[in-house]
Amino acid sequence: MRIAVTGISGRFGRLLAQRLHRRHEVVGIDRRPFTGGPPDVQMHCIDIRRKRCADIFRAGRFDAVVHLNVMHDPRASSEEHHTFNIRGTTRVMEYCARFKIPKLILLSSANVYGPRAENPQFLTEDAPLLGGTHFSEIRDLIALDMSAQSFFWKYPEVETVILRPVHIVGAVRNAPSNYLRLSHPPRLAGFDPMVQLIHEEDVGRAIELSLRRGVSGVFNVPGCEPAPLTRILAMAGGAVVDFPHFLAPVVLKQMWRWRVTSFPAPELDHLRYVCMVDGRRARDVLGFEARHGLDDTIAHVRLTRTLTSL
Repeated sequence: MRIAVTGISGRFGRLLAQRLHRRHEVVGIDRRPFTGGPPDVQMHCIDIRRKRCADIFRAGRFDAVVHLNVMHDPRASSEEHHTFNIRGTTRVMEYCARFKIPKLILLSSANVYGPRAENPQFLTEDAPLLGGTHFSEIRDLIALDMSAQSFFWKYPEVETVILRPVHIVGAVRNAPSNYLRLSHPPRLAGFDPMVQLIHEEDVGRAIELSLRRGVSGVFNVPGCEPAPLTRILAMAGGAVVDFPHFLAPVVLKQMWRWRVTSFPAPELDHLRYVCMVDGRRARDVLGFEARHGLDDTIAHVRLTRTLTSL
């Protein structure tokens, strides 16, 4: 297959390129330079929002587009997030429809459901998307997810796949990985929610399975076996710092303002409430089963912490 990957220059984009280029022809689209990836990837260094991108999609004759070009920087302004994410994703969907690209895969997140006290043990794909209550970054992701669902119904000729993986951990620089790499991770005293993690390589495998013809729709993507947060932190090896839950947001916001931490205060709800997903649909339709267990996943995080400190 000839596959376009937007946002290929990010850490996960490079990892996905390493996985896909062995069996497919990969074309990267990103405004950032593409370093550390396979040399046979054809690269277009351009902002996805530029009108000139239409020429790339017109001439590309792509069999599929994997859209990763979503900003996840919690320090960026809400306006910057919105214009980059919403406008960029809208353009990608527009090109897929206009140039009759058979497949579109959008990487969303299980965080769109939101950690809440009233959540059931496992959320299905039909659960309401309530994750943006306190976090503007998640509101953008929910908007993207819902736009992709609308696109799915409006253009049935494009096989649209929306993947909602649980907390992705590994070499990626996201909140879960940054949290587990902390030498003194904060914990809310009296709370020990069950947590689902997924190895970054398993996310790449879920994307690859989604490329199959005839696959479309929304899929929760669980990873290794769920575990209590206390067990995960003990395995990660950090010296945990307990905070009263009413004091933690105040302290963390101040630390964030001083750039002492890379863990944003709105993520604290994930240390307090459960947000686990039911992955039966991914298993039954995609044939997806995580290949990395909890021990392997946490060991991978510990390795990236060591490499980061070198």
